[in-house]
Amino acid sequence: MSRTSSGTYKIAIVGAGPAGCILARLLQPLKVDLTIFESDPSPNIRAQGGTLDLHEETGLYALRKANLYADFLQLARFNGDALAVCDKHMLRYLDLKSTKENSWFAQGKPEIDRAVLRKLLYDCLSEGIIRWGYKLKSMNTSTLELRFENGIVKGDFDLVIGADGAWSNVRPLLTPVQPFFAGMGGHNLIIPAAKEKFPELENFINRGSVFAFSDGRVIMGQHMGDGSIYVSIWGVRGEDWMREAGYNVSDGKAVKKALIEEYKNWDGRLLKLIQAADAEKVTPRSLFMLPVGMRWESRPGLTLLGDAAHLMTPFVGEGVNAAMRDAVGLAEAIDLAIQDGGGKECLHGRIRKYEDEMFARVTPVQAKTEDMMHLMFAEGAPRTVIEKWSIRAMKDEMNLFLFTLFRLYVYIYFFCFKMLY
Repeated sequence: MSRTSSGTYKIAIVGAGPAGCILARLLQPLKVDLTIFESDPSPNIRAQGGTLDLHEETGLYALRKANLYADFLQLARFNGDALAVCDKHMLRYLDLKSTKENSWFAQGKPEIDRAVLRKLLYDCLSEGIIRWGYKLKSMNTSTLELRFENGIVKGDFDLVIGADGAWSNVRPLLTPVQPFFAGMGGHNLIIPAAKEKFPELENFINRGSVFAFSDGRVIMGQHMGDGSIYVSIWGVRGEDWMREAGYNVSDGKAVKKALIEEYKNWDGRLLKLIQAADAEKVTPRSLFMLPVGMRWESRPGLTLLGDAAHLMTPFVGEGVNAAMRDAVGLAEAIDLAIQDGGGKECLHGRIRKYEDEMFARVTPVQAKTEDMMHLMFAEGAPRTVIEKWSIRAMKDEMNLFLFTLFRLYVYIYFFCFKMLY
């Protein structure tokens, strides 16, 4: 009897990020023959980025499905979701309090550092399920044989899943479409031990986030669970901005000097976020995205999830949430294929349905992310667009009646706000 006819599958997941790991967690009870191949040689080889807020119907839903919600609660911060949206002079257009401050204007979205979430997800997996240091070099799409840069070849898979992020090596096997430059570039900086070294900045960030937009640029400060402050500085730039910057974009001291000059007419508290940053922990980045609504023709034995399938910019915070929800849908598709008898044609049919559902679910999220990005970098933002930005942020979160009331409230509120300030 063949493996697939007995109701089980041999599955390869390429990528051990949040999407790949939570998918593996969801698949473990199905007793499939499962391996994750990760290009990083170890889990802590590189920085994982800032903090995340997980959403009820996506990220938190996935954690509940994976029986990890209780563990998540031990790590999450419910006093870290305060958010201030302001301009370069620190005029606050929105000031959302943290959940624990019991304000009607609280977001109610628990925060967790990316590195902490990833550790939670890979620690829950069976020992040996992740193969570190396996960077995919090529794949035979007929035999589903994987060749890795370390010279090792693995094959005989029923399904290969690309969970390998923005520059996925699996995606080109399904579509020629690649990410394109989103028109934004900048740097990530870190202020270690901010509470001890810079208590004024700790109070300024208020255990949450401050987003300051003006002049086609943004300074974003986020409180991290380890007591540091994660700073993101983005601006509208050309795709070759790193080469044309006029300074070494990887030299932390040169970067800080250039940024202080570029933002010299911004509020001193925002400048302090640059001045206090560790010059040894400065990372240049360009932002890329996949086209809104991108699809591919379903192919037996291959599929994608997360950034590999629908890369977005970070300005709405939906990327990891969407990826974790993808994992739930894909795990359910594989489970149903096993229940249906386990044949390869059955598996392909279920995967095709998963992909159709994912396309339908994620396309509006991609559109929202793109809209919000363009609004906040528009001329005169945030003052000229704050109403549209606020309404767009909530458009998909309410029923029509509540949304109509909310929209009316927003226009009245900001009309009065602009009369006063």
